[in-house]
Amino acid sequence: MGKSIAIVGSGLVGTVLAIALKQLGHQVFVYEKGDDIRTLDFSGRSINLALSERGWKMLKRVGLEDKVRQFGIPMHQRAIHHINREEQQPYGINGEAIWAVSRGGLNKKLVDWAEEEGVQFVFNTPIWSVDVKRGVLFTSQLEHQEWKEIQHDVIFGADGAYSMVRSRLQKRSRFEYQQAYLPIAYKELVIPAKGGNAFAMDQNSFHIWPRKDFMLIALPNMEGSFTCTLFMPYKGEVSFDAIQTEEAITQFFKTYFPDALQLIPNLIDLYHTNPINSLVTTTCFPWVYKDKVALIGDAAHAVVPFYGQGLNAGLEDVDVLIDCLEQNTSNWTEALDQYQHSRKVNADAIAELSYRNFKEMSEQTANPLFLLRKKIESKFAKKYPDLWLPLYDRVTFSKGSYQEALAIGDQQAKIMDVIMATAQIEELWDTLEIEEKLKQVINENRGI
Repeated sequence: MGKSIAIVGSGLVGTVLAIALKQLGHQVFVYEKGDDIRTLDFSGRSINLALSERGWKMLKRVGLEDKVRQFGIPMHQRAIHHINREEQQPYGINGEAIWAVSRGGLNKKLVDWAEEEGVQFVFNTPIWSVDVKRGVLFTSQLEHQEWKEIQHDVIFGADGAYSMVRSRLQKRSRFEYQQAYLPIAYKELVIPAKGGNAFAMDQNSFHIWPRKDFMLIALPNMEGSFTCTLFMPYKGEVSFDAIQTEEAITQFFKTYFPDALQLIPNLIDLYHTNPINSLVTTTCFPWVYKDKVALIGDAAHAVVPFYGQGLNAGLEDVDVLIDCLEQNTSNWTEALDQYQHSRKVNADAIAELSYRNFKEMSEQTANPLFLLRKKIESKFAKKYPDLWLPLYDRVTFSKGSYQEALAIGDQQAKIMDVIMATAQIEELWDTLEIEEKLKQVINENRGI
């Protein structure tokens, strides 16, 4: 018999979860504190999405893969913009791509598709508290007004990094919670389309301007523009605090991003208008309370965006949750417990990988030896796929767990450190000698 299920939060993960649960035969209600998101302007705050294998797997499961691909753009490589030159670094060893998708655009379409499935959205309904034992939501237009009770069999908190549902679970004994902010923030900018909706840069690349302690990235949009994100410290010599005047902004871009400056005609207006947004990582446990309440997506594990896995990890949460529910149709307590234990270790792993990847994107992609290291890995992996799958491919283009990817990635890093320490590696990297040495070191380190 189907349950009455409440999902708090009409974001991407919550809406896909709603579709999946509705397809299992449950009554599903999605509560959102604000207006119908289909009426909102997402500009200024949105880091565009990079959908990859894990996300596509769940979208396919609910029958939406083909629909979503129609308004996404495949990116096969990083286009690395140095000060005076540009170079390319392919993503997958077999030509795979990550897909640029508009966060706001996808969210609006998902709500449409969810309504077509029979999901009921309840907008302008702030949820101020939860009785986790009874499965009751409390709502009113203003928090100080008298609260109304809304009863459901199960409640899912899909309400993001600052989750209200999680805040109620935090009041329970032995609930563990950590929150950490990076000392850097981000601001959204836009490279507009050229005449006739033409792209100003290669549309099938993830563009990155690595400058060590700060960086600029750009992802393509369907209408020919690029959504850019400037990541920079809050304070310091080069920071959002220091760079505020029109003269300082222009000089900053002339110095560090001269090619991008030519492509953003309204840079000053965008810089002054769009907000500075923080970057937070959150971890917590437990994610569930018996068979009544569960956290999912950012509400359970917010990560910084530097591996492009936030949405993909959230959709994988849904995939694993649905597996657990199908395996335990009559025992939701067991199903939710299996879900949290399966996902917690992997959520912690992608949080660590995401944190590390900022250094790779901002600093190491500008290092010739790092790029050479990637070339050696890619060449070897193509020739010996049974011996080597690069970490990025393992995270982004495989279905193996994040926990496994982190462990194997650490092992591979030690192996590549040995290879990169080889004398004259710049001249010898493409030789049989290095290939054989890599096989030897792999065999020597199988027990690491």
